Amino acid sequence: MNLPEFLKSNSPYAPTVLSLLRFVAGITFLEHGTQKLLNFPPSDHGTVAILSLMGLAGLLELVLGLAVTVGLFIRIAAFILSGEMAFAYFMAHMPRSFFPALNGGDAAILFCFVFLYLAFAGGGPLGLDHAIFKKK
Repeated sequence: MNLPEFLKSNSPYAPTVLSLLRFVAGITFLEHGTQKLLNFPPSDHGTVAILSLMGLAGLLELVLGLAVTVGLFIRIAAFILSGEMAFAYFMAHMPRSFFPALNGGDAAILFCFVFLYLAFAGGGPLGLDHAIFKKK
């Protein structure tokens, strides 16, 4: 069977799509940090105290979310954020219900495993790590 190029397991587009996944995950995650620390986009909760557990989460989401978005120190940033999301899931979501659809933890689980994947796969060719540290 003749598959289109982008569906083949060795697709030349895979590295670029990896960069796209990294960028979209990073920018989406970064928004959670800006909401907690800067109340942007505005929420009913307002900002959180920086020296609280939620403040620490917001700081990680803001700083490391930005690092993931631009692809800088991606493996370290993604590994830390994967752990943060696992922690968030078991601490905040799991006690409400076992089922993610009922406990609101869908995003935490997806972020956890996307970041875990990025920690091992890297950020792809369209990021600062690749531009700065690429082997010649």
